[in-house]
Amino acid sequence: MGTQQQTKAFHNLIGREWMPSSSGETFTVINPADTRIELGVCQQSNEADVEAAVEAAKQSLPGWSAEAAPIRGQYIAKAASLIEERTDEFIKQLIIEVGKSYADAKAEVIRTVRVMRFLAGEAERLKGETIPSWDKEVIGYTKREPVGVVGLITPWNVPLAIAAWKIATALTCGCTVVFKPSSQTPLVSLQLVKAYQEVNLPAGVLNFVTGPGSTVGNAIATHPDIKAISFTGSNKIGLAINQLVARRGARFQAEMGGKNPFVVLNDADLTLAVEHVIAGGFGESGQRCTATSRVIVLPGIAEEFITLLKERVGRMKVGNPLDEGTDMGPVIDKGSMESILSYIEIGKKENGQLVTGGSRLTEGDYAHGYFIAPTVFRGITPEMTIAQEEIFGPVISVMEANDFEQALEWANQVEYGLSSTIYTNDMEKAMRFVNGIEAGFTHVNMPSTYSEPHFPFGGIKATGIGGMREVGSTAIDFYTEYKTVYMKPHNQP
Repeated sequence: MGTQQQTKAFHNLIGREWMPSSSGETFTVINPADTRIELGVCQQSNEADVEAAVEAAKQSLPGWSAEAAPIRGQYIAKAASLIEERTDEFIKQLIIEVGKSYADAKAEVIRTVRVMRFLAGEAERLKGETIPSWDKEVIGYTKREPVGVVGLITPWNVPLAIAAWKIATALTCGCTVVFKPSSQTPLVSLQLVKAYQEVNLPAGVLNFVTGPGSTVGNAIATHPDIKAISFTGSNKIGLAINQLVARRGARFQAEMGGKNPFVVLNDADLTLAVEHVIAGGFGESGQRCTATSRVIVLPGIAEEFITLLKERVGRMKVGNPLDEGTDMGPVIDKGSMESILSYIEIGKKENGQLVTGGSRLTEGDYAHGYFIAPTVFRGITPEMTIAQEEIFGPVISVMEANDFEQALEWANQVEYGLSSTIYTNDMEKAMRFVNGIEAGFTHVNMPSTYSEPHFPFGGIKATGIGGMREVGSTAIDFYTEYKTVYMKPHNQP
C-alpha cells in the first residue's frame, strides 16, 4: 500500500486569502488504509479564525444576495462541471482519505455532480406566491430572501456530497457561508472549495475553516452573526450544538444517527435481498447514516437467508480500496475501529450468535490500517444493545420475527427514524409497511441507502432536528425567509 509520502500543508480560505490559523497549530490527516501515509497538514483553527471568516461572509453578503438568483446558480453549475471533469481526482481523494472502495467513491462523485446541478436549477425556482386579497385593489405576494450568513458543519463519512449539497443550497438562496469540514476528511472538502474558486465565485461568499468541533464548531454555533447552522454528524454533538444555538434563537438543522431496518418477508427474492443487505450494510464499511443495520426476517426464510448471507459475505474482498476489485476498505480511524469492536464484544456477551466476522484484520496488507471483517450476528432481539445503538461500522444484526406485524413493530422499536426498506412481492403488506414505518424515507425492494438529489432527504425522531429536509426542492426552506408584500395604487383624484 505504499510508504511515507511527503506531507503538504493546507490553509484556511477567508475572504480571498489562503491563510494559516492564528493559533499557529496544525493537525495531520492520515490514510486509514495505511496509517504510515500522511495526506496533508491542516490548520488547527480557533475562535479568531472563525471571527475573521464570519466578517468576510458578512462583507460579501449584500453583493451576493443582491445578485440575480439564476446567476448565483450558474456558479454552482460551473463548479459541478469542473468536478465532473476531474472525477478521477475526486475519486482518488475519497479513497485515500476516507477509505471508500472505488465503487463507493465513484458513486459519491456522481451524486455530488447531480445534486449540485439540481440545486443550481433551484436558483431559477426560488418562487413565492401571488395570493388573492380581500381588497380588490390590493396585490399581495410573497418572496424569498436569504437568511444571511450561515455555518455549515459536515461529517467525515460523506465529505464531498454532503458538503456539496449544503453549500449549493446556501449559495442558491443568496446566503454566504462559513464552512467547517470534519477534521478526519478535510482535504476532499478543500477540493470542492477550490472548484468554486476556479469558477470565480466572489471572494468571501464561501469561507473554509478547519479545526476541532469543540473550538471551531462551538464558535460557529455561538457567533451572533451566523443566522443559521446546518449540521450532519453524531447525535451527541448535534444535540450539544442545538443547545448552544437555541440560547441565541438562531436557526438549526441537524441530520444525525440511524438504525435502519431491512425487513424480508417470506415471498421475497432472497438472492436480491442479500445483495442489497450487503450493499447497505457493508458499503462504505457500514459508515453511513442510512446503512442497513438490522435485518428482520420471518421464520419461513430465516435459515435460507442467513446461509445465503454468510456465503455472500465470504466472497467479499476486504483490502486496499485503491484496488478497483475491493468491496470494502477500512473504517475511518482508530477510535471508530475500537468502538465498533467493542460493540461486537457486547453482542457476544448479550448472547448474539456470531455468524461470520467479528474481529480486526491485521495480517499482511491489513497491518497498518483500520480493517474490520464484515460481521453478521443472528439471534438478536430488540432489547439488545446492538439492536438499539448506532454502531456505524460493518456489523449487521439479523432478527427473526414471528410475523409481519412483529417485524414492523421491531422496525419501529428504536429511537432513530431515518431510512428503512422492505422486501416483498405482497403490495398490500408493502403499503402497510410504507404507511406504518417511522422513518423519513423508505424503500420497497431497494437498498436502505438509495436516494436521489431531487427528493427530500432527512429523518424523524432522534435522527433529525429542525423539521426541514435537505436536498430536493424543500431544501431552500432552511436558508430563506418569506417576505409578504402588499401593494395598492394611490387613489386617483
